[in-house]
Amino acid sequence: MIRMSPTLLCGMLLVLATGVRAGGEPVEITIRDYAFQPAAITVPAGTTVRWVNREKRQYHSVWFEALGEPEPDYIFPEESYERSFDSPGEFPYRCGPHPEMRGMVTVSE
Repeated sequence: MIRMSPTLLCGMLLVLATGVRAGGEPVEITIRDYAFQPAAITVPAGTTVRWVNREKRQYHSVWFEALGEPEPDYIFPEESYERSFDSPGEFPYRCGPHPEMRGMVTVSE
């Protein structure tokens, strides 16, 4: 059985419940404690997602390896990376230096 902290669960529900509309402010995913928080989000097509590294000393990346893309530059503490999603689909990603860190962006129409 997978256990989830109440804070993480509330954050996931907040993102899913509020739903950021296309063309609005980016949806933010926090990188903390060697995890993407939340790890899975669903957004409408046209949405920009921003990953922010909140670690104190560790760098990470947001790599859409399954799409055949090269690994992007590392995100150092307090830096961010943004990507827009214009087409519906499922977009798995992982951290290059830490392959156990995985996430999913699902884009609806």
